[in-house]
Amino acid sequence: MKEAVVVKNVSKKYRMYRSKKEQLKDLLLPGKAGKNFNAVDDVSLTAYEGDVIGLVGINGSGKSTLSNMIGGIVPPTTGEIIKTGDTHVIAINAGLNNELTGMENIEFKCLLMGFNKAKIERLTPEIVAFSELGDFIYQPVKKYSSGMKSKLGFAISVSADPDILVIDEALSVGDQTFTNKSLDRMNEFKENGKTIFFVSHNLGQIKKFCQKVAWLEGGKLKKYGPTEEVMEEYEKFIDHYKKLSKKEQEAFRVETAKRREG
Repeated sequence: MKEAVVVKNVSKKYRMYRSKKEQLKDLLLPGKAGKNFNAVDDVSLTAYEGDVIGLVGINGSGKSTLSNMIGGIVPPTTGEIIKTGDTHVIAINAGLNNELTGMENIEFKCLLMGFNKAKIERLTPEIVAFSELGDFIYQPVKKYSSGMKSKLGFAISVSADPDILVIDEALSVGDQTFTNKSLDRMNEFKENGKTIFFVSHNLGQIKKFCQKVAWLEGGKLKKYGPTEEVMEEYEKFIDHYKKLSKKEQEAFRVETAKRREG
């Protein structure tokens, strides 16, 4: 099997400030104000061509940060990500210009993806039809609901036929009919040997669609392996977490956040 994405000891660190004053002080006297936050901490995994990998974890676990690094939106602080093939990211609002109409966004994003005018003209009717936006395609995106933005972003991105596709909660909004159609399109990618990273809180979708799952907790990779094996443990964790009181859940989040400082 051919490696498609190799994540090697990847970390993403941010500086956190409580105020603009703290930020300015840290700029003038580095290390004297603010604190480090490890959004992703020393994660390593390998995806092979045709793998469909679900990224799971409670809010703030680091899965979106990792997916953004795999997609090339943000660079790692340390480590490296080696990819074989073109990569496209689908996320709610990703890359859409709110001031442009849906139709103008199609041309704008397709140009950014390297398409020439002839190819854009050929693909536009297919993108419009897939988006199901009707006459809203001629309205400014700032008037769209989150579901409409997601539909447009998905329709544009899948027209590119990428080798590697990163989907971050893009199917968490909108109607079930569109979600099913989008899953069908992703299954086509899957059958054609594309590599897909799928970030979602919908555990049913993860179990149905993904072959493997990477479970992140507190920025670290807690478990990576076959979907059935990882999801069995993750769902036990979720069940336990949901049974905690609000105070206990808050204590868990605070303790996890402390471990990510430094």
